[in-house]
Amino acid sequence: MTTAPTPSPTRSPRWLLVPLAGFAVVSLLAGFLAEAEIDQGGGYFDLVFSDTIHMKVWLASAAVALGIVQLFTAAWIFRKLPWRRPDWIPSVHRWTGRLAFLLTLPVAYHCIFLLGFQSGNDRVLAHSLLGCALYGAFAAKVLVVRLHRFPVWVLPTAGGLLFAVLIAVWYTSALWFFRLVDVGF
Repeated sequence: MTTAPTPSPTRSPRWLLVPLAGFAVVSLLAGFLAEAEIDQGGGYFDLVFSDTIHMKVWLASAAVALGIVQLFTAAWIFRKLPWRRPDWIPSVHRWTGRLAFLLTLPVAYHCIFLLGFQSGNDRVLAHSLLGCALYGAFAAKVLVVRLHRFPVWVLPTAGGLLFAVLIAVWYTSALWFFRLVDVGF
C-alpha cells in the first residue's frame, strides 16, 4: 500500500511580512530615485515611435493588454474557467508576465530618471505614487511566487493587486492621453 505524501504546511502569517516588506522597499526606492532626478533635457529615446509620450502610452497599453492575458490565464490555472486547462497555459502565463514587465521598463526609465516624482495636480501625483507602487507590487508578487507555501488566497491577491495597480497607472496616464488627443476611444 502506497501512502500519499503529506503536503507541506503553509507558512506562518508572519511570512506575509516578507512580500509586504519587498513591496515597501521597492516602492520607496523607486520614489526616492524619482525624487532625486529632475528633467535636465536630452537623454530621451522613443524607439520606433513619433515621440517619447507616444512610446510610453503604447508600451503601457501593450502591458495592460498582456496583463489582461495574465488575468485570464491565471483564472485558467486556478481552474476558475469552465474549460479543461491545456498544458501550455502556465507557460503562456509566465511569458506574458515577463513581456509585460519588459514593456514597462522603458516607460519607467523615462518617468523615474528623466521626469522624476511629480505632484503638479491630483492626477499627476496619483500617477507618480502608483508608478512607484507598480514595481513594489511586482516585487511582492515575485516573492510570493518564489517563497511558496503561502495560504491559497495570497498568490491571487498579490496578482490582483499588481493588475489593479497596472490598470490605475495606465488610467492616470495612457487613457488620460488618449482622451486628451481624441484618438477615437
